[in-house]
Amino acid sequence: MCIPALWPRALGGRALGERRARVQASPQWRDGRFRNRTRTATIPAGRIVETLRLQATAGPGRYPSRPVPVVGPSLRELESSPATGLRVTWLGHATALVDIDGARVLTDPVWGRRVSPLASVGPKRFFAPPVALDALPKLDAVVISHDHYDHLEMSTTVALAQRRREVPFFVPLGVGAHLERWGVDASRIVELDWSESRAAGPLTLTLAPARHFSGRGLSDRDATLWGSWVIAGPSRRVYYSGDSGYFDGYREIGAAHGPFDATLMSLASYGPTWPDVHMTPEELVRAHAELGGDALIPVHWATFNLAFHDWNEPAIRAAAEARARGVRLLVPRPGEMLEPGRAPDLAEWWKER
Repeated sequence: MCIPALWPRALGGRALGERRARVQASPQWRDGRFRNRTRTATIPAGRIVETLRLQATAGPGRYPSRPVPVVGPSLRELESSPATGLRVTWLGHATALVDIDGARVLTDPVWGRRVSPLASVGPKRFFAPPVALDALPKLDAVVISHDHYDHLEMSTTVALAQRRREVPFFVPLGVGAHLERWGVDASRIVELDWSESRAAGPLTLTLAPARHFSGRGLSDRDATLWGSWVIAGPSRRVYYSGDSGYFDGYREIGAAHGPFDATLMSLASYGPTWPDVHMTPEELVRAHAELGGDALIPVHWATFNLAFHDWNEPAIRAAAEARARGVRLLVPRPGEMLEPGRAPDLAEWWKER
């Protein structure tokens, strides 16, 4: 892989050779970049000034006033088998450990203190990861939804690749170039287009559509694909949304791959000036229903300040919408081991913090 010598390592790699040919052969690749199914703007040109105004006037409520309550499960607990065949342990932001039908999948692992190409700047964690990277149980797969820094972090990826040499990484098209530059062997990288599937132990992992965008620098916008993941076992099914705006594909994904015992949906980081690429809490609850989901488990919130809303506003709004629609919403504390099939009664811990 030929990368300019001055190209920072954290920015990752570029798809070349056979990988580049496969990227360009994708139905999602048009006019030199990956495209969403529907017209999508990150921030429409006419709303840039409004975005700057929101940045300047956003209040202190974006950060918790008290420590976020964290649960620290032991390795023995994490290695135990869930009685219902499905357990989800949310570890912060979009990182979750999914124990399903005897296998374990880790979603978008980020253990770093900041989400940024630079170690000293960028959004900082509200709390330390509830489980140390070395304390994770045996994994059958790592799935990556896209290459933004809060979903694909170099230091975490390198550590996982070095310490868990048997674990495959499932990524959207083009993202494998980043992993290879960081030293992950090509034989461990499974690169998929939308609707493509591969096996991981007893599981079938399918990359499904999402409405978002990609890029780690200023010159690689939409050079890699983004997506959501269907994690299907012999008896249980889980959907992980990655980052996505609301679009008409959720009902189709549910019809093709559902119903789901649980959906892990990205809850926060929405804003009025980027409505195409992140869902509001109300849209998220609607998408869960269209997917044919049973338990709705929010992720991608309460960990980093990535938007202008109060840090706990997403959960407050999602809870209200879930009650109105009769949706079973389960909001675990970071590190809390949750079996959706047992219908736990969870405290609304995020209120008044």
